Amino acid sequence: MTDKTELAAFLRARRARLRPADVGLPETGPRRTPGLRRQEVAQLAGISVEYYIRFEQCRGPRPSQQVLAALSRALLLTVDERDYLLRLAGYHPAPVVGPNRTVPESIRFILDSMTETPAYVVDATYDVLAWNRAAVPFIGDLATVPEAERNIVRWTFRTAAEHPRWSDEDTLAFARSTVADLRAAYARYPGHPAIASLVTELLGTAPRFASMWHDHDVETRRTHRKQVEHPEFGHLEFECQVLHISDTDQRMIVYCAAPNSPTAEVFRSLSAASR
Repeated sequence: MTDKTELAAFLRARRARLRPADVGLPETGPRRTPGLRRQEVAQLAGISVEYYIRFEQCRGPRPSQQVLAALSRALLLTVDERDYLLRLAGYHPAPVVGPNRTVPESIRFILDSMTETPAYVVDATYDVLAWNRAAVPFIGDLATVPEAERNIVRWTFRTAAEHPRWSDEDTLAFARSTVADLRAAYARYPGHPAIASLVTELLGTAPRFASMWHDHDVETRRTHRKQVEHPEFGHLEFECQVLHISDTDQRMIVYCAAPNSPTAEVFRSLSAASR
């Protein structure tokens, strides 16, 4: 089934982020609103303006995959965004029951063997499913936390809006990419109650989440650099590697410090202290 409302909102949001110069079109005077005009998108996609307008007004027919491919090219969509657009139009595999919460034993073994490298496993909803001892100083001892509270998205957006950490660009980039990744999961598991409930909850309780959600960004989480001001260990810098576990649609998040760096020494000392 086509989600016409979300399809329309997504097309409008993606159109608004582009300038004519981005797609090789000349500027034609001042614009009342940012972004490409509808007729420009239609021109780039090789479809009629009237046909495109019906999509943005939630009254068009279900677009073919060929039309969606043309719109993806016209709007310079990423691979993740193109996949999301296809799913909104109803072109997706048979519905999956939901995010897999069973962590393979082999993955648990890998976690435990990484004695000097903090790592944990999350599912598509960002629930933390498993973690190693090295991760406890950074995510807490989750064995003492109810399962329903072991969610990274909730932790992130429960931080008060006036907290100084929101002025940090790395924090904002992490938050945006998390929301974009959650939106991809929202389309990958249509109607799944856990994801829908999390999104509904945060839309009502976290204005910053709501603002990012309505940007309609879609992006599968990838590796990024992270800087942390830890209250006990001071300034830490490391790569946050994201290893996708294809069989379960889970991710292992691994904190990788540069060899012989101060952060690596902190990780090493914490490991020695916990033995």
